[in-house]
Amino acid sequence: MPKSKRDRPVTLSKTKKKGREHKESIVNGIREAVERYSSVYVFSFKNMRNIKFKEFRQQFRTNGRFFLGSNKVMQVALGRSASDEIRPGIFKASKLCTLLLTLLLHGDAGLLVTDMPKEEVESLFNAYEDSDFSRTGSTAVETVELKEGPLEQFTHEMEPFLRKQGMPVRLNKGTVELLSDFVVCEEGKPLSPESSRILRLLGIKLATFKLNLVCRWSPSDFELYRQGLDLLDVETS
Repeated sequence: MPKSKRDRPVTLSKTKKKGREHKESIVNGIREAVERYSSVYVFSFKNMRNIKFKEFRQQFRTNGRFFLGSNKVMQVALGRSASDEIRPGIFKASKLCTLLLTLLLHGDAGLLVTDMPKEEVESLFNAYEDSDFSRTGSTAVETVELKEGPLEQFTHEMEPFLRKQGMPVRLNKGTVELLSDFVVCEEGKPLSPESSRILRLLGIKLATFKLNLVCRWSPSDFELYRQGLDLLDVETS
């Protein structure tokens, strides 16, 4: 008996895996930028928000380029050691990408290549910080607990949805009432999908998107910004 066509799985979306060509374009892009601009900065970030980062990048649109990608790819572009570095001393910035991620355990690093004066770059990075709602799986930075009693911030239509999120609620004369104290999230523990939804409904933003400068390279000097990183570690790693 012929196999029914109805049983065949159908792929609704197709994604092309980024391969060698993509990596080579990043390497070439970084090398071209380093040749064009005078300074290279390594920065770290957590809680990346693409729209917010795009807004931040606009401040460098006329005199700089940002690169976010594989740490190994960035190392290849800059040089892993003094013997294969593309500019004198720039391999230290490459080494710091790896050292930084090892120390942070979690997080990411990127590159900024620019002609903007050092003081202006530092000012823009230090001043930028943006709060946002935490996503599922992220670690809660504080404990949020709701006390027993009426939840007047919610309309009566929300009661069924809140119950689906695990909250012990009922309607009491048209008002949503919490029957007992309820812990939405605990500090240091990952957020569940339900916790993330409740925090958003409460308007509580626990995630902070911030860019932190790690080091700066220029033809004349190399500077560390992040405390706890030893230049000796970079030289010997």
